Amino acid sequence: MTTTRIALAQINSTVGDFEGNTTRIISSIERGREAGADIIAVPELSLTGYPPEDLLLKPQFINANLKALDRVVSATSGIIAIVGFVDRATDIHNAAAVICDGELKAVYHKNYLPNYSVFDEYRYFDAGVTAPIFEYGDLLFGVNICEDIWYPGGPTRSQALAGAQIIINISASPYHCGKGRDRERMMATRAEDNAVAVAYVNLVGGQDELVFDGQSMIFDERGRVVARGRLFEEDFIVADINAERVFKERLHDPRRRQERIGAFSDMLECERIVLRSERFDNLAARGALVSSIETPDLSIAEEVYRALVVGTRDYVHKNGFRSVVIGLSGGIDSALTACVAVDALGADHVTCVFMPTRYSSTESGRDAAQLAQNLGVAWHVVPIEETFEEYLKMMRPIFGDVPMGVAEENIQARIRGNILMALSNKFGAMVLSTGNKSEISVGYCTLYGDMAGGFAMLKDVPKTLVYDLSNYINRRASMQVIPEYIITRPPSAELRDDQKDSDTLPPYEILDAILELYVEEDCSSEDIIAEGFDEKTVKWVIRQVDINEYKRRQAAPGIKITPRAFGRDRRMPITSKFHG
Repeated sequence: MTTTRIALAQINSTVGDFEGNTTRIISSIERGREAGADIIAVPELSLTGYPPEDLLLKPQFINANLKALDRVVSATSGIIAIVGFVDRATDIHNAAAVICDGELKAVYHKNYLPNYSVFDEYRYFDAGVTAPIFEYGDLLFGVNICEDIWYPGGPTRSQALAGAQIIINISASPYHCGKGRDRERMMATRAEDNAVAVAYVNLVGGQDELVFDGQSMIFDERGRVVARGRLFEEDFIVADINAERVFKERLHDPRRRQERIGAFSDMLECERIVLRSERFDNLAARGALVSSIETPDLSIAEEVYRALVVGTRDYVHKNGFRSVVIGLSGGIDSALTACVAVDALGADHVTCVFMPTRYSSTESGRDAAQLAQNLGVAWHVVPIEETFEEYLKMMRPIFGDVPMGVAEENIQARIRGNILMALSNKFGAMVLSTGNKSEISVGYCTLYGDMAGGFAMLKDVPKTLVYDLSNYINRRASMQVIPEYIITRPPSAELRDDQKDSDTLPPYEILDAILELYVEEDCSSEDIIAEGFDEKTVKWVIRQVDINEYKRRQAAPGIKITPRAFGRDRRMPITSKFHG
């Protein structure tokens, strides 16, 4: 029986951290060798971090990446390593180095360059045009990169038809809610349709607005999961693939012969590259495999919550901060933000501040204090009523007899923003702003006020999901970590007497449904109205989304959670006369 032991190192790279990334990769190679692996693979562009964006326009960045690759090559004695890096030829390429026993044997260039959603790879890379397969003793395997495997007729098909028994796909596939299940279905389909084993290794961790969920997987030739990496954690998985079973599966499917004949004209060039005529003698090192194949059975709330924790932790730490400060209002958004921050960073690294005015209710102060006590965070009360009154006195000669309105409401929010930024400057803590996607979509937020901060973790979390996440926190803890009244009270900014969000906004269930259709699915006003929504409400929401682009452009970055996030994902002009 011919078996090949595949190891996948699901690592958390940081863009530009060549020392740290190289150390992680070499450590993974050593671990693979200790596990008796024939082949070890690490994710797409793991050497540089993903996405490196315009750092790719700096020749010195490319050179540093190539020097780091030299270090990795020298660490590969007795094993084959597949490593994502940036190759430089007449142009630059998103590439996979195929390294064998201390020698760089070949380089694969990514064929399909994504240029949609959060991806801009045509801006930087030249596409590859070949799909080589590699001979290792009696094994043939192919290597491709991320997007390449999403196409039924792409490199995977050509490599399998050329004889590859295993396809190794290295990837940096960013998370959005539910993507893991879609990705797994696709990979299983590629494996079964091509009668080929598939080993898929994905990046994990946060990088700016993106979170990578890991969930690396190994499939057999029938599309069954053999091994699976953990969700949102670094992991190392190994599995033995029986290439003889792949061969037998193909013998029983004569359609494959016809497909090879029909595909001859459109197959990519699949040069066969010999890595080694005999196999490494790793059998003595092989013991029982420990990789898990359990299917993660997470609710949407738990999955999203874990993404928020990882994205927040990595954004704060990778940008050189150790602690955060949060304005705790007694409302549900700031409560959720504080809970995520504590799980991401630890209670000792979270400071919460309550800043009441004449409009702050007794219940808000009570519940904010209770939440801070439940979480064990540092807690301060900084009343701003006197400061607010001084602002009003200062502006009275200019404001005159114009009735109180939004300007006076926003003064309160901006005083609070100033206090939080002062604490940030004084103690070196990052300010976390607390606005959610529903509010940011329609501009129900104050520029330079509650929008002030270094990171907006809930920026892509709709209000209805905020409630689901808050209830999840309490269920998980079997206690009211977030006081019940915070969750059940009618939401209010508390910037004027008896204010409620519903004075200005449609009910959040309706608002979020309209926003999903307009922001995420690009439906027209007519399409949305045809779904049964009130015409006046739809047109108001659409106009608010359109005219508040200038606010969102100035907002702090936040974690991509939905399929269409503001920021690097959904890109609209600030100045536009088109609505709907």
